[in-house]
Amino acid sequence: MEYRAGFISFVGRPNVGKSTLTNALVGEKVAITSSKPQTTRRAIRGVVHREHGQVIIVDTPGLHRPRTLLGQRLNDLVENTLGDVDVIGLCIPANEKIGPGDAFINAQLDNYRRAKLIAIVTKTELVSRDQLAAQLVAVSELRDFAAIVPVSAVEGSQLEDLLNVAIGLLPLSEPLYPADAITEETNESRICELIREAALEGVHDELPHSLAVTLDEMSPREDSAIIDIHANLWVERDSQKGIIIGHAGSRLKQISSDARAQIEALLGCKVYLRVQVKVAKDWQRDPKLLGRLGM
Repeated sequence: MEYRAGFISFVGRPNVGKSTLTNALVGEKVAITSSKPQTTRRAIRGVVHREHGQVIIVDTPGLHRPRTLLGQRLNDLVENTLGDVDVIGLCIPANEKIGPGDAFINAQLDNYRRAKLIAIVTKTELVSRDQLAAQLVAVSELRDFAAIVPVSAVEGSQLEDLLNVAIGLLPLSEPLYPADAITEETNESRICELIREAALEGVHDELPHSLAVTLDEMSPREDSAIIDIHANLWVERDSQKGIIIGHAGSRLKQISSDARAQIEALLGCKVYLRVQVKVAKDWQRDPKLLGRLGM
């Protein structure tokens, strides 16, 4: 069997399951997930290895109408990514009717003629067979896709089918990454994301978009297997700082506890995690602050 390797990117409205699908295909958590829109802020690469091919998944933010400089930069990131990949998978959830946002993104795909286009109907575990069949028909009417694949990342349904379709559309190539590669993300960046993921749980309104995380220090403790990590959790206003800290620091303690468990699983050792909440006023709209926060 001829070996193929290349890049695929999933696109779609925010919160259609792109990051969950990426993690399920890679077999490891390389992208954080949340029910909050616009959770993903970088193009995160996950590498999937099969005997007949290698698929590099580029997980991107959801396309949306930007209201801030950060939102515009996220859209620009998606557009730049899509210009370089071999396959684009338009993700549409099985349990939601196709709306103006889906139609808008589908129309934008005409700008990326280099890539082969497939449709991925996500979250199939949430609908009946008849509902899924109706959604597949509706998706097929958007354009002539190279393939339409229904999947459930939660249940692991038809993920191998999706990989086989993707590999079949990739160019003939030697492997692009070593056999043990999972992601390009550093442990430091993954730790920041895990802290942000923990902070996203239970917050409302615009606060999710106002959260950013940076590391001050990460170092092994002398004469111990413990790693000390000092991180900053940034918000835009003092009122948001109070929400994150919570009564008598209860919410921040929960965030730190949840994040520490994930970080220890990632690093395979005990971790001491200290998180400070800091304010960077309106950082989403300030080019200098966006740069300081790595965006």
